[in-house]
Amino acid sequence: MNDTVYGHLRKFAAELTVPPGLEYPEISHGEIVMMMSPVKRHELAALRLRRQLDAQLPDGVVAHTGGDVEDQVLGILRRPDVIVIPESVLEEGDEQGIDPADVLLAAEIVSRSNPENDYVSKMRDYPAMRIPRYLIVDPRAGIVLHHWKPTGSGDDARYTNTMEYAFGDIVTVGEWTVDTSVFLRYAADGGN
Repeated sequence: MNDTVYGHLRKFAAELTVPPGLEYPEISHGEIVMMMSPVKRHELAALRLRRQLDAQLPDGVVAHTGGDVEDQVLGILRRPDVIVIPESVLEEGDEQGIDPADVLLAAEIVSRSNPENDYVSKMRDYPAMRIPRYLIVDPRAGIVLHHWKPTGSGDDARYTNTMEYAFGDIVTVGEWTVDTSVFLRYAADGGN
């Protein structure tokens, strides 16, 4: 993407007054992406995933539920629900997002309102950004997808490997495990 176009989008996104109920803006394929604020079970899944990962990570590496991951060359700015990064990355200057080269894992909890963002857009962006592992937790379907080993570049980037698990399974994610029995499905009535 043209650096000037991305620079303008980045500046505009940073200056946006986000209306109540919308999340932080992201940038992908020359567009600003706005999402509705997550429901309670979405946030609970992110919290439980972060806690499980943190308990297994070596000193100096953390699971974090916040922070923009930014690749200025590709013109991508994403805010995963959970990332695993060296803690020292958070000590760096505040002017730009986290370098995708520092991200060991990106995880998304699928929202009821826009699952395409996690299954399509981020499945395009995360391997292009060379994020080595991408975990999708889907409370709508009660499944977890683990994607790893990105290959290709740009729009041709893909994860080479994918494993699907059902809620209740123990998922191996590299050196870590995730007990998916702690995740709750979304309520059938569309509530939290």
